[in-house]
Amino acid sequence: MAGHTENSITIDAPFDLVWEMTNDLENWPRLFSEYASVDILSREGDTTTFRLTMHPDENGKVWSWVSERTPDRRKRIVRARRVETGPFAHMDILWEYEEVPGGIEMRWTQDFAMKPDAPVDDEWMTDNINRNSRTQMALIRDRIEQAARENETASVASSR
Repeated sequence: MAGHTENSITIDAPFDLVWEMTNDLENWPRLFSEYASVDILSREGDTTTFRLTMHPDENGKVWSWVSERTPDRRKRIVRARRVETGPFAHMDILWEYEEVPGGIEMRWTQDFAMKPDAPVDDEWMTDNINRNSRTQMALIRDRIEQAARENETASVASSR
């Protein structure tokens, strides 16, 4: 069995701002509440390899892994995968951005499988990813929409 999740949210902001903020890896610790740090390991063409480190969990354990991410602005997608898979046999993520009434729909599709010796199974991880994705997406939406409001205010002020 394998895990599969799809989660989306509409962000009331221009595409350029949504794209820039969600693809600015160095600022992910300020965009996501779960990440303590991001360390860029390499950049080759459009692909970035980086280490994500989370804040300690409820047991004090700090989770960290290496991923690679390749954005394609023209197609409005980003393909990502874990390089250091940890408890996952594999983890592939597709980010999609689409203009819809009310803003930009950001969709995350995650396909994965847990290793046989992982502490949780695919079903548990699917529920966990769905729950966490909704939380993080709402936070990201709120932070981007706040930035959009601040940009509008600054534009109005500078045009006076």
